[in-house]
Amino acid sequence: MYGLTVRWSLAQAPEGVDAELREYVHGTSLARFSEMDGLRFKTWRTRPGEWFEGTYVFETAQARDEFAESFAATAADSPGSRMIGSPPILQETFDVVAVAEGKAGFAAGPGPDPA
Repeated sequence: MYGLTVRWSLAQAPEGVDAELREYVHGTSLARFSEMDGLRFKTWRTRPGEWFEGTYVFETAQARDEFAESFAATAADSPGSRMIGSPPILQETFDVVAVAEGKAGFAAGPGPDPA
């Protein structure tokens, strides 16, 4: 499996961007990426007020590399960049050594809402 990480800094992002990003992911992005050819899974991660990140795992290096190239060309105008007010600070590829599914099982869908 072949991975890609895209990270944005939230250090200078507008107030409320964390909630806006969460709403966008739950309302739009989940459905879009759930149907993406060649994608095994995508995880959205955040440290509110610090960074927001998409981590993608693809079936093949070709699928990953094609997506990475396409995204890099439009990253500055992506929905995340528009909400955050700046382009990603990091886009890097990696190889996935292994994935373990624990006894709790794999769960797709939105994560918990912040308290």
